[in-house]
Amino acid sequence: MKLQQLRYIWEVAHHDLNVSATAQSLYTSQPGISKQIRLLEDELGVEIFSRSGKHLTRITPAGEAILKTAGEILRKVESIKQVAQEFSNERKGTLTLATTHTQARYALPPVIGSFIKQYPEVALHMHQGTPMQISEMAADGTVDFAIATEAMELFSDLIMMPCYRWNRSVVVPKTHPLAQVANLTLEELAKYPIVTYVFGFTGRSKLDEAFINRGLAPKVVFTAADADVIKTYVRLGLGVGIIASMAYNEATDSDLVALDASHLFESSVTKIGFRRGTFLRGFMYDFIEKFAPHLTKDIINEAFNRHSRLELDELFEDIEIPTH
Repeated sequence: MKLQQLRYIWEVAHHDLNVSATAQSLYTSQPGISKQIRLLEDELGVEIFSRSGKHLTRITPAGEAILKTAGEILRKVESIKQVAQEFSNERKGTLTLATTHTQARYALPPVIGSFIKQYPEVALHMHQGTPMQISEMAADGTVDFAIATEAMELFSDLIMMPCYRWNRSVVVPKTHPLAQVANLTLEELAKYPIVTYVFGFTGRSKLDEAFINRGLAPKVVFTAADADVIKTYVRLGLGVGIIASMAYNEATDSDLVALDASHLFESSVTKIGFRRGTFLRGFMYDFIEKFAPHLTKDIINEAFNRHSRLELDELFEDIEIPTH
């Protein structure tokens, strides 16, 4: 069994069983990958992939178990490389993030700008996706850090740490009747069509809970993952927008009025998550602290020592989480 063979089966599984695409991404030949997979299967005495002719059709039950272990081995190998790099050149390396549009567009730019200035030899890569996709990428080791508000609690092997609290604003054109309302209520808001985030994005669950708890059924006429898209359709008159407050900019959104809705909805918490057992290099600690200053190296290391979600929650009970 060779490490290269484990990498091949892992990459094939993560390229939708497309051997040709895998070969292109690894800069090698398709026949070479197919041959090494066959050699591994022969050595193990089981099929990792089912086939129809020359095409791979699905991962077998044995293959699922083998791939899980192969992923763990490959992550350990990557950790070994990280350890070596930290000692050979602590200011050079790669940092990979997965996050949502809202975080990438509104929360992260100053952090990344400062980080790149401090670590010009660290290559930083960002993936955007749904909260579920983001959490999966962190859980399977595709990225170093996941930054999101939703879904990460579904992955028990992620260490999740709270970064900041945030709430929502209602955005409407200046001529909209709500722009003249002094005390905004959920009942008043529910009278109008609503444009907001897709369920599962950017704290949408807190929004839905607030209406349900008041026995209201708002008419959500349009949803999107992107606050800029939501504001575009508010401008078109499609409905009243509900977005993260950080997504409203007085300069670029001067044609809209932002109404504070923090008294209507429970605040949400954006978290940063990484796989348990990850070796964090010095610049990784620094990135986390730039994004969330209360997450010092000592706090992060203490989080590593907490073995359950309950223990992690207890760690942060007495730590003040800033509001964005």
